[in-house]
Amino acid sequence: MTDKAWLDETKTFEERAQALVCEMTLEEKVFQTLFNAPAIERLGVPAYNYWNEALHGVARAGVATVFPQAIGLAASFDEELLGQVADTISTEARAKFNMQQKFGDRDIYKGLTFWSPNVNIFRDPRWGRGHETFGEDPFLSGRLGVSFIRGMQGDDERYMKVAACAKHFAVHSGPEDQRHSFNAVVSEQDLRETYLPAFHACVTEAGVEAVMGAYNRTNGEACCGSKKLLVDILRGEWGFRGHVTSDCWALKDFHEFHMVTKNQEETVALAMNSGCDLNCGNLYVHLLQAVRDGLVEESVIDRAVTRLFTTRMKLGLFDRSEEVPYNGIGYDRVDTEANRKLNREASRRTVCLLKNADGLLPLDISKLRTIGVVGPNADNRKALVGNYEGTASEYVTVLDGIRELAGDDVRVVYSEGCHLFRDRVQGLGQPNDRIAEARAVAELSDVVIAVMGLDPGLEGEEGDQGNEFASGDKPNLELPGLQGEVLKALVESGKPVVLVLLGGSALAIPWAEEHVPAILDAWYPGAQGGRAVADVLFGRACPEGKLPVTFYRTSEELPAFTDYSMKNRTYRYMKQPALYPFGYGLSYTSWELTNTTAEGSVDDGVVCRAVLRNTGAMAGAQTVQVYVKAPLATGPNAQLKGLRKIRLQPGESAEVAISLDKEAFGVYNEKGLRVLLPGEYKIYIGMSQPDARSAELLGVSPSEISLLREGGEIAVD
Repeated sequence: MTDKAWLDETKTFEERAQALVCEMTLEEKVFQTLFNAPAIERLGVPAYNYWNEALHGVARAGVATVFPQAIGLAASFDEELLGQVADTISTEARAKFNMQQKFGDRDIYKGLTFWSPNVNIFRDPRWGRGHETFGEDPFLSGRLGVSFIRGMQGDDERYMKVAACAKHFAVHSGPEDQRHSFNAVVSEQDLRETYLPAFHACVTEAGVEAVMGAYNRTNGEACCGSKKLLVDILRGEWGFRGHVTSDCWALKDFHEFHMVTKNQEETVALAMNSGCDLNCGNLYVHLLQAVRDGLVEESVIDRAVTRLFTTRMKLGLFDRSEEVPYNGIGYDRVDTEANRKLNREASRRTVCLLKNADGLLPLDISKLRTIGVVGPNADNRKALVGNYEGTASEYVTVLDGIRELAGDDVRVVYSEGCHLFRDRVQGLGQPNDRIAEARAVAELSDVVIAVMGLDPGLEGEEGDQGNEFASGDKPNLELPGLQGEVLKALVESGKPVVLVLLGGSALAIPWAEEHVPAILDAWYPGAQGGRAVADVLFGRACPEGKLPVTFYRTSEELPAFTDYSMKNRTYRYMKQPALYPFGYGLSYTSWELTNTTAEGSVDDGVVCRAVLRNTGAMAGAQTVQVYVKAPLATGPNAQLKGLRKIRLQPGESAEVAISLDKEAFGVYNEKGLRVLLPGEYKIYIGMSQPDARSAELLGVSPSEISLLREGGEIAVD
């Protein structure tokens, strides 16, 4: 038993944190609420920086495995894969942390509190940060968020591997250039049905350790000082016990742009009193004066600092090294061959096959003499990784991957084709100064692979270095610059053309859908992405990705970007047919789903069953998707409520069982209450959502099963 109670490992982490806070002066406590918390040498408290990133790999801290960007991981529709990726990320995080501690490095991005995942809803494809998310669907975002958090935080009964953070709470998805002053006005129905469910799952199922507030206001309240979001919902309704952090320098927006407070003291008082425990920024130094002026009770600061130290205690930062199992993870666990192999496999699983006329893909390498590779993303490293990225020890572009797979027997000829977004590659050249070269490559080649799309210089966060559109948002959904013109020239060559899209969001490509025989979307596929794309192009892997977002035909059909109503947004509320629907993706092999049943009732839950069979000639994976349509006129279309990823050999079959609890049938009314309604519920079991466009593209529709619920309306929660 030590005389320093906070080091007594027989006590709970919270008791130890309280004991430590009791020994601190007010000034010491206040400085512990800053993200770059200083050391308190007299108490043996080391300095700690809470700001760390791990969206798709340990970021901004040197070499680490750079996995596909979050939107690509979402396209896998694979909860197990997300857990494996996150577990690998957290292993590398611990390995790097242990190494950094050994050499006294306590800098930013060198800690164990990671501000990931981003579970905001990608409601509008123009939003620049949408590629950080798991897409447009609340259910999918919640399932993948839960898996990611569990993989990050580990399964030890006592200690956390790292601390994850669900962000940005809540109702946050652009526009980026207005985020510091924007008021997201949202109905109670949309708030509960769309914007909160993923956060709810992260808190109540995954036990996420931290939650980050958003920059904007929601219905007039600044998110990082919102009583409704932080007090009433997060801690009151959901019972959240971790800590809340502000987004970076978001607090100064309270008085500078939102005008909800008059000055810095009022700002820090509002944030702290609302339960924002940690300030990414430096405004919380004004808490000293706020306490003296009676705007904040010292006990409120005690509560915040206790929460913060409880997190650090859970990470084992105050315990004997041998007691913390993760302290034994050595630096040799970073960037291993096994991690690179998982990265390549993850990248393969994210690829979505959108079109494959006459079975052009997979390409038979033995029948090709010359392969043309054209496009500004063919050899673009930035288009591999997206934003919030780490540093890979090796970057394999699509051009690299094709060359490697082709070997010495097949010639690969290349042209950039055009600049990614400008009208010329060379500043002194004429517009479209690579079009002749692109035509020459096509003329030489047996097949042309056009690698186009976006990179994080065209979509990202406001203030990102090199962001061409300044705000980070896209002005429209078109292929930027001259890419569309070059693509048309390639098709005019008469050679078979495969379009490979790299990017983090939906693009409007109706011309390509009509004229290009094969189209792949590989998202930002990670540092091993070029190998994965080549694997899919040449049949070494079977495409299995499903779209986590809707591909619209044009940005003209979208509501105003600043409109946060879900009306006519995403597959759940849109009325017009999509170009490519949410949940859609083709395969090289063929699939059959039979014997679909749904046993149970709306009130007690339902078990959906089906038999999935691989009827083709290639091993592959298929996602069985279950959608529910409730009898509510003002409610959403059929919503994804269950999924299961199944891998099968040719001719192999498997029975799939997916359980739906009664909450899956609940819908939110205009008052924001989740209810079960009387009437006919429809369950759809298939390999896509139950819309006409998916049926047209796939040639098959999900099975429809009706369940009649009698009796009156009842609340689910």
